[in-house]
Amino acid sequence: MPESETRESDYRFETGSTVYLTCLGCRLNESEIETLAYQFSQVGWQVVLQPDQADVCVVNTCTVTGEAGRKSRQLARRLHRLNPKAQIILTGCHATLFRHEMDKLPGVVQLVDNADKEQLVENLIGPRSSWKAQSAPGPALLGRTRAFVKVQDGCDNHCTFCVTTIARGPGRSRPSDAVLAEVHRLVGAGYQEIVLTGVHLGSYGQDWGQANGLFDLVHRLLAETPIPRLRLSSLEPWDLSPDFFELWQTGAGRLCRQLHVPLQSGCDATLRRMGRRVTTAEFADLVAAARGRVPGLAVTTDLMVGFPGESEAEFEQSYGFVEEMAFARIHVFSYSPRPGTAAVHLPGPVPAQVKTIRGRLVRRLGERQAAAFRRRFVGQVLPVLWHEPTRAGGWQGLADNYLQVETTCVLDLTNRITPTRLVGLKNGVLQGEII
Repeated sequence: MPESETRESDYRFETGSTVYLTCLGCRLNESEIETLAYQFSQVGWQVVLQPDQADVCVVNTCTVTGEAGRKSRQLARRLHRLNPKAQIILTGCHATLFRHEMDKLPGVVQLVDNADKEQLVENLIGPRSSWKAQSAPGPALLGRTRAFVKVQDGCDNHCTFCVTTIARGPGRSRPSDAVLAEVHRLVGAGYQEIVLTGVHLGSYGQDWGQANGLFDLVHRLLAETPIPRLRLSSLEPWDLSPDFFELWQTGAGRLCRQLHVPLQSGCDATLRRMGRRVTTAEFADLVAAARGRVPGLAVTTDLMVGFPGESEAEFEQSYGFVEEMAFARIHVFSYSPRPGTAAVHLPGPVPAQVKTIRGRLVRRLGERQAAAFRRRFVGQVLPVLWHEPTRAGGWQGLADNYLQVETTCVLDLTNRITPTRLVGLKNGVLQGEII
């Protein structure tokens, strides 16, 4: 057995130790870090916000692109420089798939595969039966006002570029009763917004044979919990039917008006090589249906440039389709070959400099579309959840449709939702007046 595996059971800490938790990548990683914070608090550990205060640093790594992997390694090295005495534990997708290289990083004492992540605290501290329950960390302790709740893990799709399926395994859903219990706990801890996350969120319940599992879960959360705001993370377009949008009609304004639907490419030929189960026409129809049912909806997306075989004509077709869609926000990234995926064997690699140019063009388009979406709401009143002070002495927050808002106020607005009139734009940021 490799040394990196034998060391995993060698470290035990006593109640009262301090832990710093951080992650890179997706909302699911953030949700898992928040779960670890709760579990550490249950055994009497102190969750700290600065790595130099910690006995242990836990990093939930990401490997969705080569750059994400590089940043994961960089973050582990940075933590060791900031606190050479801290024991560093690495988990997540990059730590799972690249154990050999991650094990060599300074200060790293433990690698925890994704499959063992839920037992990380138990393996470090001891059996759950010995835990002495403590109060859960609330928004102030974790430094955030929104909580990410993992309801599903793994994926059964076969997108040719995606390494997450390899790192996370097949799709599997959490029992809805467990999700509701967690949301009730988070509401009790003071959170104002819950974000449901998963690798393939739209497949929730399908591993149990429930075709409408996510619809039913959201309906239960809105009916059976008092959470003021509920937000959905990324949803694949093929998982959404017209009936799904009824949730916004019955949510009494509590279901946030944001729909993140990854497109990846606006060219059908590219989509076929990607193994995406959607055409541009189907995607456009879905977006039109969503916008028709949910006024003021922010439709955001992911777009990849430089996928193998993406010719200039394919890129122009993709660019044109994205231009037509008028997204509220676009996350743009360049294709990165990931070991074990089918795309690494495809012909027609796109040169790095071409990827850079294409990425820059789409980002500029995304910036124009985001600005146009912001301008639509000047003069309207939206509910804003305030997160933290600005450097200028004001406050910044997030509207239900994912618009960033700033205001000036002498009161402490942290973790409060207030109706706010959007009065204008300053340096591209919406300015609000609390009503």
